Amino acid sequence: MGHIHCGAIRSFLSTLFVVFSCICQLSLGTELSFVTCGSVVKLLNVKHNVRLHSHDVRYGSGSGQQSVTGVTAVEDSNSYWSIRGTRDALCQRGTPVKCGQAIRLTHVNTGRNLHSHYFASPLSSNQEVSAFGEEGEGDHLDEWTVHCAGSVWKREEAIRFRHKATDVLLSVTGEQYGRPIHGQMEVHGMASPSQHSLWKAMEGIFMKPSEISAGGQDYSHTHTEF
Repeated sequence: MGHIHCGAIRSFLSTLFVVFSCICQLSLGTELSFVTCGSVVKLLNVKHNVRLHSHDVRYGSGSGQQSVTGVTAVEDSNSYWSIRGTRDALCQRGTPVKCGQAIRLTHVNTGRNLHSHYFASPLSSNQEVSAFGEEGEGDHLDEWTVHCAGSVWKREEAIRFRHKATDVLLSVTGEQYGRPIHGQMEVHGMASPSQHSLWKAMEGIFMKPSEISAGGQDYSHTHTEF
């Protein structure tokens, strides 16, 4: 039997330690009972069992901006959104998102923000919801207020997102698109709260409060890719 070089053993153990540390870090993050700033998550519409989704496909009507839909697929990287602060109110990495707090939801794969404005949605003629901006920077129409029951957004809680500028709620009512996004559901804004506007945080990476960087650096300028 050949001899194993000590350097190779040390290298293997070092790699094993790094992998173990990463696994521990992620598992601790998933044990959080609340949603934190800087987290990257998928959001489930509770009524229709679809995840908030976007992709580089533009609306053929209305604003012509990047479309936002709901999809039934669980394992789709185009359903990840980064939770960020607004331009006027920074959201420090790892801090719990408060009920009543204004946030931006940035689509991880395209860098555009969840957005709404006074255009009619393509299928239901409710208010259009799109993805807007470049590299995470858009305008004031990207801001949404978190509506929840207690003091902070709890992971097990079904919550609502109210568009700060136009006062509509992020909603799904079941209308389905044809080609090129066959079967995906329309996401739009509605004025009144209902079961169609309830959302829940699902899969993702949840930043722990202990991971707040020295000096309180704002995570909103950091983009996480998968």
